[in-house]
Amino acid sequence: MAALTFDSFTKKIYIKAPIEKLYWCWATKEGIESWFLRKAEYVTPDGSLRNDELIQVGDIYTWEWHNWNGQEKGSILKANGKDLLEFSFAEVCKVSVSLEDKGNAVLVTLKQYEIPTDEKTKMQVYNGCSCGWTFWLANLKAFLEHGILLNEKEFDLTEIPQAGHVFVNM
Repeated sequence: MAALTFDSFTKKIYIKAPIEKLYWCWATKEGIESWFLRKAEYVTPDGSLRNDELIQVGDIYTWEWHNWNGQEKGSILKANGKDLLEFSFAEVCKVSVSLEDKGNAVLVTLKQYEIPTDEKTKMQVYNGCSCGWTFWLANLKAFLEHGILLNEKEFDLTEIPQAGHVFVNM
């Protein structure tokens, strides 16, 4: 097994759902808003908004979460329409999501990489995103397998200092 480093991390989870449904959850506005984001906007290379169709390479995204007032902006780097996505993330790195059909479940593998290793980025991106993706992948599993969401939508946590480091369901 390779040594752990701060320039990348990998998270995996088995989810009992059709691979097409999982891809839809990651690769459409409606899908990603169903379990992950408060609002997602995708703009095509020609400047038009992408609505119901699958995201494509070259699209630019703007994401907004529940309980966080900021926005995440980036671009879609890979999208094969069935089992692989890659996007820029956190201004400094990339995230890939691959889906592998395992018969009665799909193995979802998320890798965040090209993370700078200065102390600030190790804390904010490596630690923060690693914890965050762990929760959000569990939320996706709960949503698809049990029809429930675990993320906090009832209580406003935006005014609580360090809420993202204290609450497990941001």
